[in-house]
Order: sequence, then structure tokens, then C-alpha cells
Amino acid sequence: MVFSSITFLYYFLPIILLLYFIVPNKLKNFILFLGSFIFYFYGESKFSILLLFSCFINYISALLIERYRNKILSKIILIFTIIINLGALCYLKYFNFFIENINSIFKSNINLLNIIMPIGISFFTFQTLSYVIDVYRKKVKANTNFINFSCYVCMFPQLIAGPIVRYSDINDELENRKVTFDDFGTGVERFIIGLGKKVLIANIIGEMITSFNNLNNISVLAYIIIGLGYTLQLYFDFSGYSDMAIGLGRMFGFHFLENFNYPLIASSITDFWRRWHISLSSFFKDYIYIPLGGNRVNKIKHIRNIFIVWLLTGFWHGASWNFIIWGLYFGIILIIEKYFILNYLNKCKILNHIYSIVLVVISFIIFSCSDMNGVFVFLKNMFGFNNLPFINSETIYYLRSYIIVIALAIIGSTPLLKVIKNKMENNSIFNIVEIIGCLFILILSTAFIIDSSFNPFLYFRF
Repeated sequence: MVFSSITFLYYFLPIILLLYFIVPNKLKNFILFLGSFIFYFYGESKFSILLLFSCFINYISALLIERYRNKILSKIILIFTIIINLGALCYLKYFNFFIENINSIFKSNINLLNIIMPIGISFFTFQTLSYVIDVYRKKVKANTNFINFSCYVCMFPQLIAGPIVRYSDINDELENRKVTFDDFGTGVERFIIGLGKKVLIANIIGEMITSFNNLNNISVLAYIIIGLGYTLQLYFDFSGYSDMAIGLGRMFGFHFLENFNYPLIASSITDFWRRWHISLSSFFKDYIYIPLGGNRVNKIKHIRNIFIVWLLTGFWHGASWNFIIWGLYFGIILIIEKYFILNYLNKCKILNHIYSIVLVVISFIIFSCSDMNGVFVFLKNMFGFNNLPFINSETIYYLRSYIIVIALAIIGSTPLLKVIKNKMENNSIFNIVEIIGCLFILILSTAFIIDSSFNPFLYFRF
């Protein structure tokens, strides 16, 4: 089940909200946990037991870690729990990748296993890891209520595609929260905006990419549009999901942290990664980068730390070499920025944005292409090294068809609309227009969902 589906919008969500608000406070977490389990079971029935096992093993481990605090057994339990969590993730997500590469390197013929990766395993694994590590570090206390803890792990708003919610960020709200009318209204608005970003922008840009890829006579401009399209599609797809997750959380009384902060206006790649997938960046910073020494070490070790983090960041996204290269690509750029050019970039107010968006677009070409040979061919064509015409009649025809959605996507990737809203929020007429606008987005999104073949969220595969 996905958020941008009729089943979720008009059956599951109304029912779960109704049940949630009619039961007494002591049963709200149980209803949310039960609804979340049904939500996951609907799409991943085979792996529902794995989700429950993850809840159980991390719940018990945290209690044992706290019970044997300051003893060697506490550390042994932590290491065992990390191995269990990462072992399951590596087996289900990466086992065949390792076998394929062993076969390729050693010319062996080891059979691949028929493994299907559970949706959302990367996200809920990182959430449970952060929880047990934080219990070990004494940042949070182990939750003694299995239903409350399982509600945190399984909570359907962020279960299958993030953001990665830390237990420390919502532990108080798990025990004691109150949904105000303003919170609920803000949540509904945020959810509808995210739905519109996914259905009315990301999906249509996905159709645009397919149209340009199928041109009989392709041009340099067509490749530029496709490259920009990859970036805009990924941004609106994933940020749209995060908006919906944050909005749903607000409806149930939870305040999830932001996951995106207009990354496409970044002034450097360093700035971009402060704004893109913030929950993942902060996870690797707090649990990998800082424990390795962060930037409080000599230059060689600092470079090593950056490489390790970005190798893991790329690998986290998928069992494919293009993701690993994508991560290392960013690692190399970040090292160059930190040691050579970041101060200069901060002084170039226009050029730094051009520099950033070009490198980001190239990165998402690497991210979206299945093999590196395809990436090199794409980049040669996009930069005009294969003697293609810069523009032709087919490119102009399809550009005219999609120019409005491209313009909306570019405007929507900047804070312009947010600035206008903040200036007008005390205007009663604007508030009415805002409500009407949300209803219009919901109706239009519903029509598009019914009318078109549905595209699942791109980050489900990670």
C-alpha cells in the first residue's frame, strides 16, 4: 500500500484516523501499531514476521543493555544486536550482489539465491540501530512497553521510505502527546502538498523522461532535459513522500524532523548534503563519521573518514556499482571542497549555484543509469561530444508539452512559494485561497491516480 493510491487515501487512512480518535489515550499506540502492521502486511505479507522479529530482538536487546549497564555483557549484547540487524540487511539486500561480483572476478559459477528485498528494510533497520546504540550511549532509556516501542518502529507514515526517525526525537510523544486542531490541519495540508509533489510533478516528469528517451532523433538539449528531469523527479518523489510522512505524523500527534530543505538552491555540494535527505546524512554523521574521529583528526584520517561515510552512503542506496560510484563521487567532491575551494565558492554568489546544480545533475545521472558505460555515453551526449544537434523539431515539440510542469518544478524547488505564504499567512482571504488550493490539489491528484498507470515511490527500492 502506498500513500498515493485510492486504497490508502479513501479507505485505510480514514478508517485508521477514525479508530485512533475514538479510542482512549492508552489504546492509541496499539491502534497505530496494529494499523501500521496491516499497512505493511498489505504490501509485504511475506516479510511481516521479519518486521515483528526486528521489533522483538531490538526491544529485548535494549532492555538487556540497560540491565547490564557498565558491564562487558552490555557491550557484547550491543555488538550482537548490530550484527543481527546488519546481517539481515546484508543478506536480503546485498547477498546476490556479492555473489555476482565473486563470479565475475574469479570466473566461478555460484548460483544466485531467489531473494526478494523487503520494502523499507534499510529505513527500519537504521531506526532500530540508532535506538539500541543510543540506549547503550545513555542518550535514551530503553522502552519497557513492547507495543509503544513497536509503534515507533512500525509507524506507517515513515516505515517504508523514511525519513529515518530517531527514537530520541519522539520518545516523549510516544508516551504523552496531544493532537491539536492546528496540528491536525497543518498535517493535512502538508500531506496534500506532498501528494501533489509526487502525483502532479514527479510522476509527470517521469513520463517526460520516458518521452525524451524514446525520441527517434535525439539532441543535446534532450539529454540536458533528461538529466535535469532525473534530478527533479527524484527530488519531488522523495521530498513529496517525506512531506506526506511528516504530515501524517502531525495528524497523529508526532513532530518528525524535516528531511529536505530546498537542496536544489545549494551553494556547494557541502551545502547540498546539509539540505538533502537530512535524516540519512545525520545518521551517518552521528554513528559513523564522528565515532571515526570526524574532522578532529589529521588530514589523512579525515579524508579516510569521508571516503568511508560516502562509500557506505552509496552502498546503502542499493546493491549496484552505480550507487557505490555515486557515493564516492560525492565523497571526492566534498574532499576537494573542504580542502581547496569551499571558501572561494562562498564568495561567488551566482557561480556557486550553477556549479552545484551541474554537479548534482551529473550525480543523479550516475544514480539513475544502470551501468557506468551508459553514464559515460549519456554525459558525452549531454555535453555535446557525440556530434548531436543541439536542438531539433522533436525536442521542441515535447518541450512545449512539458514546459509548464518543468517551470512548476523549478519554482517549487525554491523557497519562493514558502516566502509568499509566510508573508500572507495572517491574511484571511489568503487562508481561504490556501484551503481551496489544497482541495484542488487533492481532487486533481485523485483524478491523476485514477486515470494513469501508477508509479511507485522511487525510494521504495532502497
